[in-house]
Amino acid sequence: MFSPAILAISEKDLNSVVKPLLEVLGVVVPVLLTVVGAVGAIWVIFLGVKYAKAEEPQEHEKARNSLKNAIIGFVLIFVLLVALQLALGIFTNWYRTYEVNTY
Repeated sequence: MFSPAILAISEKDLNSVVKPLLEVLGVVVPVLLTVVGAVGAIWVIFLGVKYAKAEEPQEHEKARNSLKNAIIGFVLIFVLLVALQLALGIFTNWYRTYEVNTY
């Protein structure tokens, strides 16, 4: 059952909350994708050099694991940011077609 507070939301109230949020996310997400890509590339290069310079088997294994974990982490972050970008587009389309129903 719906409460009166939920039914009392107006389109003006929704616009005042959602529009600034969409504007901020529209600017922040592409910047985050760029920053994560750049930092990820630099970090993976650094770990790759560390892996190449490792002389002892323990150092070699440790550097290999660090490199593997860094790649997995940055790929995961990148995929999540791309998913957020796609969800932002879907949410924007939903918001533009949203109609407040008052009963």
